[in-house]
Amino acid sequence: MNTLPAQLNDSKPLVLLVDDCVVLHRLLTLRLSAESLEVIVADSGEKGLALAKEYHPALILLDLEMPGMDGFEVLRVIKEDADLRDVPVIVVSGLGGAEDKVTAFDLGAHDFVTKPFNLAELRARVRAALRMYSLLQMLSQRAQLDGLTGLWNRAYFDSQWEAEVARSARHGYPLSLGMIDIDHFKSINDTYGHPAGDAVIQVLAKLLAAEIRQSDVACRYGGEEFAVIMPSTPPDEAGKMCDRIRGHLESLRWARHPERSVTISIGVAGVGNGAAVPAKSWLEAADQRLYVAKQSGRNRVVVADIGGPSLPRLANAG
Repeated sequence: MNTLPAQLNDSKPLVLLVDDCVVLHRLLTLRLSAESLEVIVADSGEKGLALAKEYHPALILLDLEMPGMDGFEVLRVIKEDADLRDVPVIVVSGLGGAEDKVTAFDLGAHDFVTKPFNLAELRARVRAALRMYSLLQMLSQRAQLDGLTGLWNRAYFDSQWEAEVARSARHGYPLSLGMIDIDHFKSINDTYGHPAGDAVIQVLAKLLAAEIRQSDVACRYGGEEFAVIMPSTPPDEAGKMCDRIRGHLESLRWARHPERSVTISIGVAGVGNGAAVPAKSWLEAADQRLYVAKQSGRNRVVVADIGGPSLPRLANAG
């Protein structure tokens, strides 16, 4: 048996309890609710791993003695999984011998609580583990942010793009990628100075953050180039959104160079219903469309459906 809340609350940390004792499920679900947590439960190691991979909890409470896959094996699999290994695991078990504790800690357990346990002590240990996880997440996130713009950086893009392409192919979802480059950026730096160039990059970043949807991912790809991942978005819709961004930027006036507008060229590659296109080939297709946009006059969007025929070019607004 596994139990999920009727609606997971994204603002609350998610705790996964893996234990074959249904009574304990009810007890901890009730008592931990005072800690502003969401609790999901599984009564076997196999079900616990499946829920962990699906929901990526902030903390796992793990029993050791379970039928089938025991807690030691569950812990080993968790710590060998790149997506789960940083999730703290508190072992909550009737096995309290020194050898069991040493094995659990060697496998990567964050803490060990012996049954029967003091509820107040367990709650304190849960709070401590969640604080540590939150700090690690903050540090990890900062390492993936671009310092100038506050957008995600290239390293984050690389990992996220691979995941989105795999998801699109697996489920048949639409997916589009936009590659954006600031036109004549070197000339802006050379004529008005690097602070003016930095200001352009920062304004474009703010414009991207404001215009994209919550599900989209905007990244600074490098230098004056940006990338936007648009899940569940067919290429024609992605092209229209990118063209709105292009037009909005072109309409802005700049304090350092009011006589000169700033434009961008954008290449978009996408599929309407999922396609088994390798992530690298997809990226190359978007980059090729960006090249076409540059060569055909800049300040425009060029769109291609890489699962079908190419789409009409979106010319500049002028």
